[in-house]
Amino acid sequence: MRTPVCDLFGIDVPIVQGPIGSASVPALAAVVSDAGALGTIALSWTKPEDVAALVDDVRARTSRPFHANILLEWPPEGRLEAVLEAGARIVSLTWGDPGAYVARVHAAGAILIAAVGTAEEARRYAAAGVDVICAQGWEAGGHVGSEVATMALVPAVVDAVSPVPVLAAGGIVDGRGIAAALGLGAQGVWLGTRFLLAEEAPVHQHYRERLLGARAEDAVYAADLFDVGWENAPHRALRNSTRTLWEEAGSPPPGERPGEGETVAARADGTPIVRYSSAMPVASISGDIEALSMWSGQGIGLVDRVQPAAEIVRELVDETDAAIAALAARR
Repeated sequence: MRTPVCDLFGIDVPIVQGPIGSASVPALAAVVSDAGALGTIALSWTKPEDVAALVDDVRARTSRPFHANILLEWPPEGRLEAVLEAGARIVSLTWGDPGAYVARVHAAGAILIAAVGTAEEARRYAAAGVDVICAQGWEAGGHVGSEVATMALVPAVVDAVSPVPVLAAGGIVDGRGIAAALGLGAQGVWLGTRFLLAEEAPVHQHYRERLLGARAEDAVYAADLFDVGWENAPHRALRNSTRTLWEEAGSPPPGERPGEGETVAARADGTPIVRYSSAMPVASISGDIEALSMWSGQGIGLVDRVQPAAEIVRELVDETDAAIAALAARR
């Protein structure tokens, strides 16, 4: 199962824990990395002055490589500078063109990953000097930047940027999916939804229960439903009462949706969370959890239990080896 991207990152198996928003905490990242994969912390909403403490927290928990994700949707300069100064040596920049930041990342001796939704984006980013491309298909959970399914997107991106390594993302939750991605030419995978069901992911128990009971068709796409806090970002989340309310009203655009501005939950510090918010329901949130944006990819129907993150990594490796062996046996 080892591929060249493992040597580039300094990891044992080509599995990257995707940046799953507020659930991408140091405790999860460290365990994933200790298991031989690449753990991730998400820093897009972290104040620049708080970045170093999070990087140091991961480093205190593991001596293995990990990576930091920053969204380009908001000005990234302060966070990027802080994460590089803190010594992170693998960085992903997503939801935007990373070209302007390649030189700065490389000057710090760091590796840069960029996510794409089209082969043309991949070609442009690779030409700018990005080290690894993540091809995220339409099946992915959370915010989705592609209109192309993973099966079609990954080989197109591989062909567009070879020999730059490609990671496959979107709908992949088990070893069969990983084996398929490797067969399409990817050197590794980027998994988000599977790690939402890691014991170390601090998601709300109700959210966890909904994930465990969900089918692929329950993870539905929308262009602008849960957009409070992050506008103009298509996404995929579990069907819930907020979506039903919106659909029954005829799926009106923002500004005309029923219940807009209504407080449905609150953060631990009392900050209100309104209906249609993009806030992930983590364990510290209280209120009507079911009404919130419960992000999930279409692979969720293949996952049926909560596991320690290290066990998830081991199981993925075993399943992938078995799937590849089964294919070889059919020859």
